[in-house]
Amino acid sequence: MGEVAFRDVVKRFDDGTIAVNKLNIEVADGEFLVLVGPSGCGKSTSLRMVAGLEEVSGGTIEIDGEVVNSFTPRDRDIAMVFQSYALYPHMTVEKNMAFPLRMAKVSAAEKDRRVKEAADILDIGNLLNRYPRELSGGQRQRVAMGRAIVRSPRVFLMDEPLSNLDAKLRVQMRGEISHLQRELRTTTLYVTHDQVEAMTLGDRVAVMHNGVLQQLASPEKLYASPGTVFVAGFIGSPPMNLCHGTVEKGEAGLTVRFGSMALGIDEESLARYPSVSGRAGQDIIVGMRPECFSFEAGDGAPGRSIRTSVDLVEMLGAEALVYVRTDARPVNTKDLVDTSSDVGVSEKVRANAMVARVSPKGLPQVGETVELHYETGELHFFDPVSGLALS
Repeated sequence: MGEVAFRDVVKRFDDGTIAVNKLNIEVADGEFLVLVGPSGCGKSTSLRMVAGLEEVSGGTIEIDGEVVNSFTPRDRDIAMVFQSYALYPHMTVEKNMAFPLRMAKVSAAEKDRRVKEAADILDIGNLLNRYPRELSGGQRQRVAMGRAIVRSPRVFLMDEPLSNLDAKLRVQMRGEISHLQRELRTTTLYVTHDQVEAMTLGDRVAVMHNGVLQQLASPEKLYASPGTVFVAGFIGSPPMNLCHGTVEKGEAGLTVRFGSMALGIDEESLARYPSVSGRAGQDIIVGMRPECFSFEAGDGAPGRSIRTSVDLVEMLGAEALVYVRTDARPVNTKDLVDTSSDVGVSEKVRANAMVARVSPKGLPQVGETVELHYETGELHFFDPVSGLALS
């Protein structure tokens, strides 16, 4: 068994900084749970409290129903994989992997069996006699994982284990970690700042910001129904277009106006965000996913398109990002961390444009006036004060 529970967990440092504030999460036995968020959000601190490397300031942490706040790291039956690999340079791969078993005074025969078994699982059996300096980054990470596997712990804790690898190797190792966890079925808590990594690995994903849990859900639900404006702006690449708007009521029904643009609020969107119907004349935050725009003719429904001009076009091969000009007031994104890959786009362009992710065929030219159609049922609405979804 490897159930883990955070119950009103608080971490307060000596200078008064609250790194984690009343965290409540229950991790089921065998589950792969990812903690994701920007730097300083409290995710690594939360993991270190489970490991016993940080003292809990308030609340309790339970493993299999037992409060472990006062337990030493050794007594918690967990294994941790660090970002830095933490391998002993003077030991071979075999000795590095066997080290925790030697410390636990496991018999030589059992130690050899476990090391060989872990090496076979990770496909590093041919590296057992090498030293860390003779290994690539991916091979070192496998050794670090092997050292954790041989312990057969109740819980795996992984703190940004892939951040030191290049982009191609990260993708490969993501797949290997996912396959390994499904094979071993060991409860895993995984910390990352990379939302793509979080969405591809986790059975569930916990999004944190400023020490507070924003939302805990499956990757599918996080993307389709973000619970807060922070989650909406954090999950997705490129992130959701977020701007201030006003709900208006006319003869054709409800519309949301943002700057000089407006879109009709269709019945599907209203069913997902029912409290919007009572907000006529009030300010809200409206969110639009980049991939829900298109230059093709829509379904003919009124109020489903906006007319604007093109600011920038980025060709990405299988798709393209088209930035179109808007005079809508953007959501203050100083606390919304942009995790998109389009790092070349200046903040000035971002502040005055919305982005559409479209097919690379028939792209418009910069400066061209275009009509962008938006899918029905895909508008998102948030309270401008609390930041909560209006669902």
